[in-house]
Amino acid sequence: MIVREILLQCTQVLTVLLLAPLLQGIIVQTEERIQRAQGPGIFQPYRDLWKLFHKQRVVPDTASWVYWAAPVVSFTAMLTVPILIPVLTNYPLPLSSMGDILGGGLILTLGSFVIVLAGLDSGSAYGGIGSSRAVMLGILAEPTLILVFVGITLLAKSMLPFVVNHLLVADLAVYWSPAHVFLVLAFFILLLVETDRLPIHSSTHIEVYMIEEARVLEYSGPLLALAKWSSMMKQFILYTIFCNVLILPWGLSSAGTIPGVAGATLALLGKCALVGLVVATVETAQSRLRFYRYQEPLAASFLLAILAIVANQLK
Repeated sequence: MIVREILLQCTQVLTVLLLAPLLQGIIVQTEERIQRAQGPGIFQPYRDLWKLFHKQRVVPDTASWVYWAAPVVSFTAMLTVPILIPVLTNYPLPLSSMGDILGGGLILTLGSFVIVLAGLDSGSAYGGIGSSRAVMLGILAEPTLILVFVGITLLAKSMLPFVVNHLLVADLAVYWSPAHVFLVLAFFILLLVETDRLPIHSSTHIEVYMIEEARVLEYSGPLLALAKWSSMMKQFILYTIFCNVLILPWGLSSAGTIPGVAGATLALLGKCALVGLVVATVETAQSRLRFYRYQEPLAASFLLAILAIVANQLK
């Protein structure tokens, strides 16, 4: 029994590791199709990672040990979070008790923080711009994320995501309650922010738009591959939390059998692809905003998280 649960835990980590590029490819392809373009194909992120791992490293002269350590730390942090959250099973596995939902949020933030440091450490003007903009967004995004996690905790009277999953599956009244609806809306806005999908962002190398790209602009070769892969994993993890804990808590394996885990994997990919379709549609439909208006959607998310906490206390 213990060996099987350890294997299940390893399977959860491998699921996030291997499917994260596929989700990125699905989202990019969906955006291209919405814009009536052909698109590179859903497997392009795998090809990009393969090429980067086989390219030579070019390191800035001003780089310190932070430059070398940041992609590795970020990648390791993203491998840790799937141990703590319901990815394929609706019950805790052996190492799931290492942390709760706030601990998972802290590890996610750590991964982003070291990439911010790397952008500053390179000494590049673009890296500094990207890091400073990321911090400006984080000033509102991170407190709101904590408030959302607090709202989830108050809703389920527990800080374990598995308990939240069971509560929403068992009680539709809680699922359709105002507190839960507010939390879903608040987390969806955060999803746009944390995955670089706000209408002020751009994945191109145009200086006026660069945020995520600017922080890793000085990286190349395998280090750039690790940084990009960890970013894709962070996106997949946030989608997994949004789907399996908040909006679509069904479809997880309750027995840990091979057919159940296989079905849960397909269900997770389908749920993430569905949310990705909505995200791509929202991002494409919105007009680009001036950067100084970044606080508007984040302030709305913050307000929704507060309303969720208030609604939970008034019920």
